[in-house]
Amino acid sequence: MFAYERHQEVRRLLFRYLESPSLRHLREPKQVDRLAEEIVAAVDQSSPLWGKWDAVRAELLKAAAKTWIPIEDLASFLNSLPGPRLTATDVAQRLRAFQEEPHAHLYPDERVKDACLARYSMEVEAGTEMPAIVGALQEFADEEERRLDREWQEKWQAEQAAERLALERRFLSGADCKWTPLEGSKAVFMRRNGRAYRLAPTKEKRWELHRIEEATDAGKLVGVYATRSAANKVIDKIAYEPEFR
Repeated sequence: MFAYERHQEVRRLLFRYLESPSLRHLREPKQVDRLAEEIVAAVDQSSPLWGKWDAVRAELLKAAAKTWIPIEDLASFLNSLPGPRLTATDVAQRLRAFQEEPHAHLYPDERVKDACLARYSMEVEAGTEMPAIVGALQEFADEEERRLDREWQEKWQAEQAAERLALERRFLSGADCKWTPLEGSKAVFMRRNGRAYRLAPTKEKRWELHRIEEATDAGKLVGVYATRSAANKVIDKIAYEPEFR
């Protein structure tokens, strides 16, 4: 039985138990004992699809799902436990079944593969037993993923900051550029066909578009628009027409 199937069965048993209108019945020790027995039976029942797998084998393999431990090594260890002999295919396909369970999130991260394999080799050489290796690699893989995510986020933020600075410098230099914020302003600025515009939010959550010469100019009001997209359409039209007075 897959994990999600067990969850659904336990949930069904609990809801059935709670249907009783009597609080005295719900609190009766014998009834609670009976519910506990039903839950244990539901959780422990094995699936005919995976006859070679008991709870111990399945739990260890599931724990190893994101660690990149070689399938052959997992099969070798699992075969040292009580139960029918497992082939590498048995292990690989049982692992795939775990990974494909709804909301399982058990696929290993390709980014940490080499690091996990290096750590695995180190633990094997040190004589660490497989369950301890699985636990250590779970922690190691999780931390590596977090580290890589942080590095990606920092790199992305740096790239965004560099792009904003380049746009700001481009606008201030007099070159055409797309909308860009300037430090200290809630508005965004654009230059199209050599003409500068400022788009600022209003208290009514609309947008005021001004034609300006410099960023600090009061400028001339072009219009007030519900969205930035509407203001963009106006600029597309007026940027290449004779200047309005």
